[in-house]
Amino acid sequence: MKQYEDKELLEQIQKFIEQLSYTHEPENLYKPIEYVLGLGGKRIRPVLMLLAYNLYKENVESIYQQAAALETYHNFTLLHDDLMDNADMRRNRPTVHKKWDENTAILSGDAMLILSFRMMMEGCPAEYISEVTETFSKAALEVCDGQQWDMDFEKRLDVTVDEYMNMICLKTSVLLAASLRIGAILGGASQTDADLLYNFGIKMGLAFQLQDDYLDVYADSSVFGKNIGGDICSNKKTFMLITALEKSAGNEKDELLKWIEAENFNTEEKIKAVTQIYNNVGVPDICMNKINSLYNEGLEILEKVSVEESLKNNLRQFTGKLMKRVL
Repeated sequence: MKQYEDKELLEQIQKFIEQLSYTHEPENLYKPIEYVLGLGGKRIRPVLMLLAYNLYKENVESIYQQAAALETYHNFTLLHDDLMDNADMRRNRPTVHKKWDENTAILSGDAMLILSFRMMMEGCPAEYISEVTETFSKAALEVCDGQQWDMDFEKRLDVTVDEYMNMICLKTSVLLAASLRIGAILGGASQTDADLLYNFGIKMGLAFQLQDDYLDVYADSSVFGKNIGGDICSNKKTFMLITALEKSAGNEKDELLKWIEAENFNTEEKIKAVTQIYNNVGVPDICMNKINSLYNEGLEILEKVSVEESLKNNLRQFTGKLMKRVL
């Protein structure tokens, strides 16, 4: 059975997405959808779906539409996230609500959501429709749950690590996990294997999000691709900040709270001061240990999937690439 590397799958799904034509009347509803999908991205979710499918079957082209449906849904969430965050730019291009307007962003996002479900169902083999629908709809709703928790946390200083891990599981991990599970289902995997691949995706998604938290503070901005310290400046409740609030005490706790409550501040000064507090209370090591633990737990789950070990290499290597930015 032919095994596809992630680069090859990425090229193929990218070509498939590029040739999709959403635009018809009214043009101002569908043009923003093509614009958003044309901004690029790593296409992590469709590639994961295709890699999971390829554990069992080689005709990956038969599920390109389902893979594109996941990417359409993911980009719908980004479109609405940008609107809620009032973000000006996405991948170095103006966001939809800036290029068009807020009402267009809402309505085009709604259309993307509906299109993603239609794409997922059209051409889906009848025997898998129920499982695929259940997996996709559950993940889609849980992503909304996660976004709401994230917004709720903005108003709280008592968010716990457990609460945060649950939020990022919903907001980030479940869609990665669903990508793997749907790919496995469509490939004819057993229920056990489909569940194992889902749980593998949960662990990797958690590790991936914690990695982003870490890199926002400690990465080389030229390598990371964006300025560091953004989470610190916005007081975003990340694993880093929550852990620092839990571990700090006395003067350090007071200083951390002072920076969180400050409305006017020098950006570089705040990033430097908060990072120093993180260093003093051991946040970097705590975060890295958690990332490595989750990553290793994920690999242990993948080992239990009942296909030959050699067939898992491409999936293992792809997730490894995603995590190597930390090293």
